[in-house]
Amino acid sequence: MKTKIFPTIAFLILGVLLFSCGTKEPPVDVDAIRTEAVKTHIASQTEVLVVLPTVTSTLTAEPSAAPTLDVTATLETPAIANPCYKLLWLEDRSIPDGTQMKPNEVFTKTWYVQNSGGCAWAPGFSFVNVGGDPMRGKPLVLEESIPAGAKREISIELAVPSGINGLIQSSWRMTDQDGNYFGDTLTVNITVGDVITPTATTAP
Repeated sequence: MKTKIFPTIAFLILGVLLFSCGTKEPPVDVDAIRTEAVKTHIASQTEVLVVLPTVTSTLTAEPSAAPTLDVTATLETPAIANPCYKLLWLEDRSIPDGTQMKPNEVFTKTWYVQNSGGCAWAPGFSFVNVGGDPMRGKPLVLEESIPAGAKREISIELAVPSGINGLIQSSWRMTDQDGNYFGDTLTVNITVGDVITPTATTAP
């Protein structure tokens, strides 16, 4: 009887042990977990970083048009006579400078001149007053052509102004048909009234 019970008890103990071994979870391997963590860290350090292209916007400012000033200034230049028009004074034929005269006295002033240019003086050229006292003289207009190199007398009728004493001057010049002056300036200088001329005194 005893021999039958022992095998039965042994069989039961063996069954319990097998059951407990089948249901028990396997022990956690700590070293394996640490090894896996190290591998993961190393892998994260060696990852290739993908550089995303950066988009840079370039603002191109259109050049603003500079304001333009529509200024069309026209500078007027004085008219110049043809350079081939010339007049050369030769001598005074009447009323020398300093001639003594009376107020309101009428006289004729005559100059002797030459056309010293390369062009003829055309009809319509004028001899006019350009300064000083005109002495009631009127412009002289040429009625005929005076060729280059020719010599002529130019005469103007004048009158001594009243109410003026002393030296009086009148200046005249030739002009072309457009009123442009050319040549020498011709003058008449007269003395009116009593002009006191200072006398030189010698020291004792």
